[in-house]
Amino acid sequence: MSSSVSVPRLVIAAPSSGSGKTTVATGLMAAFAARGLAVSPHKVGPDYIDPGYHALATGRVGRNLDAYLCGAELVGPLFAHGARGCDIAVVEGVMGLYDGAAGEGELASTAHVAKLLRAPVVLVVDASSQSRSVAALVHGFASWDPEVRVGGVILNKVASDRHEELLREALDSAGVPVLGVLRRVAQVDTPSRHLGLVPVAERRAEAVDAVAAMAAQVSAGCDLDALVGLARGAGVLSCAAWDAAEVLASSPPPPLPVPSLGAAPPDPRFRPEGPRPQTPDGLKAPVVAVAGGSAFTFSYAEHAELLTAAGAVVVPFDPLRDEQLPDGTRGLVIGGGFPEVYASELSANEPLRKAIGEFALSGAPVAAECAGLLYLCRELDGLAMCGVLDASARMSERLTLGYRDAVAVSDSVLAVAGTRMRGHEFHRTVVEPGSGAAPAWGVRAPQRRVEGFVQQGVHASYVHTHWASQPGVARRFVERCGTS
Repeated sequence: MSSSVSVPRLVIAAPSSGSGKTTVATGLMAAFAARGLAVSPHKVGPDYIDPGYHALATGRVGRNLDAYLCGAELVGPLFAHGARGCDIAVVEGVMGLYDGAAGEGELASTAHVAKLLRAPVVLVVDASSQSRSVAALVHGFASWDPEVRVGGVILNKVASDRHEELLREALDSAGVPVLGVLRRVAQVDTPSRHLGLVPVAERRAEAVDAVAAMAAQVSAGCDLDALVGLARGAGVLSCAAWDAAEVLASSPPPPLPVPSLGAAPPDPRFRPEGPRPQTPDGLKAPVVAVAGGSAFTFSYAEHAELLTAAGAVVVPFDPLRDEQLPDGTRGLVIGGGFPEVYASELSANEPLRKAIGEFALSGAPVAAECAGLLYLCRELDGLAMCGVLDASARMSERLTLGYRDAVAVSDSVLAVAGTRMRGHEFHRTVVEPGSGAAPAWGVRAPQRRVEGFVQQGVHASYVHTHWASQPGVARRFVERCGTS
């Protein structure tokens, strides 16, 4: 395995949110791909939506780089894993360049990740309400941390040729080259709602057009050759690429014996019609069904890779369309998304709700995060859901957002009590009660509390986690799926 990475790379950052990072990063990815380059797309932080646009632009899986959730030591290996075989990598930042986890200094900021990757930064500046002041702003960001190399600036939302001339004159004294100038273009705008951009899965045709418009604008307004040259100046990164099979092989085994699936016999509807792949010991690999479609779009690519490396066959299904779980299902993963937007359609799919309820009642492993938690409740905004949990969910005006230090309160299909993981919450909903008799997690911030539910084989919680930080979670889950 190679212990160094030399993939050309850029980090696209900004002084603040709303400056145009996503437009520039996605447009650059698509423009580079149009040149025939294999582009590796990445996003700093726990964002699930932007990577969907990145994947559309590049034809490759969008991956997250989060120094809080995964630890700083995994940023390089996860980057190298995603960038295997690529000609160039583009990393979209989060918030302002130096904004990190609250109260944690630079941790998980775009600047922190750029330093970990030894990558040059391109600063995207919203120039719509300034002229000469842009030089002071860029100079401040470029000089704040000498370990962060701001290699160029792209001016966004420039009003006119005269405005551009004033901005360029001012930046001549800042020592940071202008690598692009973009005018405001309405067709590049992408619709947003209560948790950010509308995911690609919900508006694919429009998203394709939006990405094409971003690429056209960036190609016309940016010096792509200079940007590629800057990317090629990134230093060699000394690390080995992350590999799901290798990290599972080196992680400690589960400390508790694997329980049976429960007293109820397996439902014959979940048995496959044809032969399933076999594990090295000759046993059939368990099927893990993973919810997808428009209602459940939040997931990390590494989760499916870890489940596969642990011996499972990962099969996606769409709770809006499919009336049964995939044949042979022995484990169920329901990640995040927008069930509140599709509550009526999810409720109308009574056959699947009933199948999931019976599956959970059998004691089979079920891992549900955020949207998955809502879907397993009795009801969501008064509409019937799966009824696995004796709880109700509703939309709220209050946004719950932030990183979480979490400790497992109860033994579950994911972890034993006492296991520590870092997570993230991002929702405008409320579940009442917020925890069951056996809670999933205890969290310290913003206040000490327990939350989530562990019952039989179900682990349901608002907290999103990244399993690469604790790969044994995937192995434990698959082992509890059993084999047949």
